[in-house]
Amino acid sequence: MFIDAADLSPADTYRLLVGSVVPRPIAWVTSGRDPVNLAPFSSFTWVSQHPAMLGFTVNRRANGRKDTIRNIEEHGEFVVNVADEAMLEALHASSEWMPPDVGEADRLGLALAPSRVIGIPGLADAPVRMECRYHSTTAFSPTGGEFVVGTVVGWTVRDDVVRIGSTGAAGIDTELLRPIGRLAGPRYTPLGEVVELPPVPGG
Repeated sequence: MFIDAADLSPADTYRLLVGSVVPRPIAWVTSGRDPVNLAPFSSFTWVSQHPAMLGFTVNRRANGRKDTIRNIEEHGEFVVNVADEAMLEALHASSEWMPPDVGEADRLGLALAPSRVIGIPGLADAPVRMECRYHSTTAFSPTGGEFVVGTVVGWTVRDDVVRIGSTGAAGIDTELLRPIGRLAGPRYTPLGEVVELPPVPGG
């Protein structure tokens, strides 16, 4: 089957994208103050190695821009929390729409922890928290696709998932982290089997 992108509606395009780009790492973002907003975004990546920069896609709701992007642009800071398998149900529940004056973390009974560098807290139980300063928003689509980029200014990593390499540098053991991946629809996937191959010369 060949599907011509020019013939697709925004909804049809979305269905094909979320079924093709899988699994996706989930950015569980805390933003804003009083209350702190918490929302999951199922498509994020790093866009620069040094300085470390992260980007994630924010689509519009029918009633306008999401609280997350408004908070980030107003306060200039946010935290990307990485959830593990034990946090799946809370992560999924946090995608429900709530009014701007309701803090999703409080509503779901999730503890917040202060950040070390920025003023926005992260999730206390998240095994990885990346504190970010807002860099830019790029709008790609009249239907609301906006790509938000932030510079990572600090990591908080749970001790049991940290691994110290031969050079003394800290890394994160993915198999111990047990991150959650997003699929199409309200479906998720655990890490699954990890296959390690020999390094490729010059790769």
